[in-house]
Amino acid sequence: MLKAEDIHKSYNGLDVLKGINLSIEKEEVVSIVGASGAGKSTLLHLLGTLDTPDRGKVILNNVEVSSLTQKKMSSVRNEEIGFIFQFHNLFPEFTAIENVCIPAFIKGNKQAEAKALELLTILGLKDRKDHKPSELSGGEQQRVSVARALINDPSIVFADEPSGNLDSQSADELHKLFFDLRNKMGQTFVIVTHNMDLAGMADRKLEIKDGIITA
Repeated sequence: MLKAEDIHKSYNGLDVLKGINLSIEKEEVVSIVGASGAGKSTLLHLLGTLDTPDRGKVILNNVEVSSLTQKKMSSVRNEEIGFIFQFHNLFPEFTAIENVCIPAFIKGNKQAEAKALELLTILGLKDRKDHKPSELSGGEQQRVSVARALINDPSIVFADEPSGNLDSQSADELHKLFFDLRNKMGQTFVIVTHNMDLAGMADRKLEIKDGIITA
């Protein structure tokens, strides 16, 4: 489903990624681990088309997305890729269901609200759909962000330290949720994490050190 071929990336003269090669299969849950500054989040941003490599290719569903125009890349990002971030990135003035609907509205999906309600129900948040983020717990906010990532039926979901801002119980529930969604919906996840429990649950664990994958 996803390939990275000889990915290099530098910032301000500092080589962050020094030749990354990897492949992700459909319905895999893959974790990426490494020390702070090793290049984990940079790699995730390149794989997710939030940034482009200085050299190398990112290929999603047989399309070299790293060479697309910004307009076409934005379209791929909206339709094929979901994102989950550590700090949820929910709009505080919108309700849970409105936050979930946003990517589908951008896509022009007229059934966005029905799909959002279906996802919130699956994630145990049906009764919280009309609550704003400030009225939700941290774990509930993160589940809203998971629903938002899934609203357009993406090929792959990237999660950057998804449980880094949660208490241990909420983190455990979120970790199990990823695998439930893989089993029920055939979803593919690539997860950057410092949480070794989550990393160890993955089908594969990739370790980055000094800008290369070492294991």
